[in-house]
Amino acid sequence: MNFALILFVLVVMTGVAWVADKLVFLPGRRRAADAAVEVFDQQQSRIDKRFADENAPATRAKLRDDKLRQPWWLEYTASFFPVILAVFVVRSFVVEPFKIPSGSMVPTLLVGDFILVNKFEYGLRLPLTNTKLTQGRPLERGDVVVFRYPKDESVDYIKRVIGLPGDTIAYQDKQLTINGQPVAETPMTDFYDDELKTYVKQYEETVDGRKNAILNNPAVPPFVMGAYDYPYRDNCTYNSRGVICKVPPGHYFMMGDNRDNSADSRYWGFVPDQNIVGRAFFVWMNFSQLSRIGSFH
Repeated sequence: MNFALILFVLVVMTGVAWVADKLVFLPGRRRAADAAVEVFDQQQSRIDKRFADENAPATRAKLRDDKLRQPWWLEYTASFFPVILAVFVVRSFVVEPFKIPSGSMVPTLLVGDFILVNKFEYGLRLPLTNTKLTQGRPLERGDVVVFRYPKDESVDYIKRVIGLPGDTIAYQDKQLTINGQPVAETPMTDFYDDELKTYVKQYEETVDGRKNAILNNPAVPPFVMGAYDYPYRDNCTYNSRGVICKVPPGHYFMMGDNRDNSADSRYWGFVPDQNIVGRAFFVWMNFSQLSRIGSFH
């Protein structure tokens, strides 16, 4: 069971309790409080002033508060409804946090990065079903996107958009080509990989005028091993040099920035539009490296 479903169930449960409290239980407690205060006032009126309780106002107020107090089961349901609803709305329609679990997007995103994902930029979607309510802007090549993994939609993946619907993507001899145009790569300083405990080749890649860093080891063979059988696989041709794919309508071709350590569209195919969750845009925490906090591209 995913967190979105759990949160939705909590919203429904606490919401029902909140409505029931406002319409049924609270009016009943108010009547009980009024009746108790009335009885108290009558008792006080019959007491001789010489023996009157000097703390009567405080006693009266406490009596009323006790009668108005929610029972424990409402305190743990109805009282939390506004908070849970706010979290659900923000997480579903505004921004959602994720944690990077793998090194497929190194050097852009590192293992342990906590990121924020914009949920409305590509159009608002209904929670759970992911049905679009508004169009938003279209995805662009170079966007870093969170999406539901096509082979198991309970799992979220994060990759970079490389191919849009109708594009022809070629990854041959470790060189990325989009619609026949080679993507420019400029060598950068070698990157130290904490997982491998060694330095690896790093390049600056330019896609549609947008620059980002990638890792690409020329010594690793270019061919794709272990590609799955996936929808529209006939759109792809695998050979000893790599893979060439024609992106079908309503789908995207995704790749990780860590080109030799990323299970992406080269292996499991295209991402349908309905699987898109949102655009990743900010690292809000990395407990091992506080300097990681900030935006990325």
